[in-house]
Amino acid sequence: MPIEPQLKRSQNERADFSAPDCRMQVRTLPALRGAFWLAAGFLLYRRNAPLLSMLTFANLILALLCSQLQPFGPLLLILASPLFITLIANACVAIERHGQRQLAPQMLTRNLRERGGQLLRLGLLQAFCMMLVVVLADRLLPGIDPAMLATVREAAEATETADRAGRAAIALDAGELGKLFLHLGVIGLIVLPTFWFAPLLTAWHGATPLKSAFFSLVAVWRNWRAFLVYAVSAALLAVLLPALLMSLFSLVSATLGSLVSSVLQLLVLLVGAPILATGTYCSYRDIFATADTAPAAPADNGSGGTRISTDA
Repeated sequence: MPIEPQLKRSQNERADFSAPDCRMQVRTLPALRGAFWLAAGFLLYRRNAPLLSMLTFANLILALLCSQLQPFGPLLLILASPLFITLIANACVAIERHGQRQLAPQMLTRNLRERGGQLLRLGLLQAFCMMLVVVLADRLLPGIDPAMLATVREAAEATETADRAGRAAIALDAGELGKLFLHLGVIGLIVLPTFWFAPLLTAWHGATPLKSAFFSLVAVWRNWRAFLVYAVSAALLAVLLPALLMSLFSLVSATLGSLVSSVLQLLVLLVGAPILATGTYCSYRDIFATADTAPAAPADNGSGGTRISTDA
């Protein structure tokens, strides 16, 4: 399916997110649609790059500040994350409809006031699920030595350069590193699918936090191949490609390699992160559709969509 025409649908063909849609359809899409989300996210980002970069960068700065406010800062960040996700998604809808025209503030804050309480409850549910998954992972998976992690963190903070900090991380042996990645992988595979679409289902469709989390999990599970392609494509563009470029330029000159590294890190923050955010919105738009107005989904081995209801 062409990308540009889909991004330029008229307002009449788009669901009105100011009112809840009681009946939706979860579509099962081919694996390659995951790469489409990244490409469509880039095209959407290009239509109003300053606004999307500003919103995403402000979100990253807020996350950094909350991480420093121990022990309650990370919890506050999780509670507020559905609000920020909805804010960026509202910006995507407004840009898709109006392009680079001046956007009114109410376009970005749509449904945040009306459903702010539900979104905060969704954040509370997400925090509870994360703590539950962390506890279960610690109980069921091989344990991580806290002393080892503390030693590495202190060594990294004590060093003056990023290069020395990277060497300090080597103090974490392969076994402990494998356990750490195993824990993070299990937590991510459970929490991310459950809350990937949940903020938008609550804000735009009026689903309760529990229902939105359930529908999000169902949607991601039905389209796990597309999400796998999306994750691999994002990793290639945001991690492997910059690492390869930094390595190549470092072979030419250490100074040049350091300069390229700084430029690439800035580009990942200002361009890569907004594209991932718009790609998330494109995945929602592609998978969820209202039961009455949804266009036909691409065939996926003969499987169709599942109709769901957000009625209480």
